[in-house]
Amino acid sequence: MAMGSLRSGGGDDEDGLDATPMSEINVTPMVDVMLVLLIIFMVAAPLMTTGVPVQLPKTSAAKVAQAQKPLEVSIDKDGNPFIAKDGFTPETILPRLKELRAQNPEQVVLVRGDRDVPYGKIMEVMGLVGQAGFTKVSLIAQSPGGAAPAAGAANGAAK
Repeated sequence: MAMGSLRSGGGDDEDGLDATPMSEINVTPMVDVMLVLLIIFMVAAPLMTTGVPVQLPKTSAAKVAQAQKPLEVSIDKDGNPFIAKDGFTPETILPRLKELRAQNPEQVVLVRGDRDVPYGKIMEVMGLVGQAGFTKVSLIAQSPGGAAPAAGAANGAAK
């Protein structure tokens, strides 16, 4: 019985076969498997979301109210507060905020301040919003890209 020695070289051996390892990956079988899995999930996904078919009863209850637009309080570069586009002084904004709070206690308030306004002035206006009784107050900033963030994304509560 003759034993062949292992060669580390890349030449042909006695049988005429190349002894170097193949370093390429055949991706065709993997693509076939992925396509089969894709088809299975495409067929199974609608079956998983349908749930149990039921006949819902009819009711005369009112529809759930849609999310309201948040109240925007702005502070211009001179430090003057605004509600929407109506200008106020720091002394006259508190009664108006209390009126708005009485109309809707769950109102979300977004506070926007000019970048040149001192931080203390913004906190003073936020304090007035808090004194009016609002509990859902957020600050709005501009994203680095220049676009203002969506109002829905700024609904975090600050107490």
